[in-house]
Amino acid sequence: MNILTLTTDSGEKDHYVASLKGFVLSNVNNISIVDISHQISPFNVSEAARQVRNCIDSFPSETIHVVGVDDEPKIAPTEDDSALPAIMKFRNQYFISIDNGFFGSLLEEESPQEFYILPDFVKAEEVSSFSMKTVLLPIAIKLIKAKSIKSFAKPIKRYKKAFSESVFMGENGMVGQVIHIDVYGNLITNITKEMFDRYTEFDKFTLFFNAKQYHIESFSASYNTVPPGEKLALFNSNGYLEIAINRAAAKLQGGAEQLFGAKLRDKIRIEFSSRGSHETIDSLFD
Repeated sequence: MNILTLTTDSGEKDHYVASLKGFVLSNVNNISIVDISHQISPFNVSEAARQVRNCIDSFPSETIHVVGVDDEPKIAPTEDDSALPAIMKFRNQYFISIDNGFFGSLLEEESPQEFYILPDFVKAEEVSSFSMKTVLLPIAIKLIKAKSIKSFAKPIKRYKKAFSESVFMGENGMVGQVIHIDVYGNLITNITKEMFDRYTEFDKFTLFFNAKQYHIESFSASYNTVPPGEKLALFNSNGYLEIAINRAAAKLQGGAEQLFGAKLRDKIRIEFSSRGSHETIDSLFD
């Protein structure tokens, strides 16, 4: 059975997602369609890349992921300004999107197995404001039915990468930011466990957030390691630092987002020190 995933910024209030699924089911037999997310912030390809990357290891080889975020193709006078539909093979799975920065953000520091653009496909299809349906899904269907991807796609080595905020890493600490707030109100940051583990010479840290109004001095192994209503920090299953409140949710008692007054792009600061030392990196936060 073929597996196809969908990721869009179209939301679920309107008919768009149902129309996409109906189109696929009308053209492909024996296929399973999985929704990754349809709540991506409008045109935010970096956010789409994070959501897809966080779950691709759960899918089998040959899965096809179609991403319709900022998905209108653009043929410009110069190749660098164009935004063409493309197919990338990565971790033995296929990703279809417009080359608008999504692919580079998904890869992070890794490299694709194969990468193709489809300039002729745009001319052959009716491009409209619903490009996910008129351009990207037909490419996915072609990929499923074609014997060779090279029969309809052009190999290329270049791809764009969307801008994303990096973590500043100093001698005695680091500064990251909140990059996602999940349905529970938990704050997901761009600080990873791999980054944190580089500071092996220190045995103590303080994590500050919301302009140093709140702080945490230890990590939890799980949410329930602290009492209900208490704040905690942990590295989630994808390796990203997460700040939460145990047994709180945005739609119930109020998650970390509401109770801490947090928002996207808030700075997250970690200061390292040895026991008995009072050195900090306050100068980094001016």
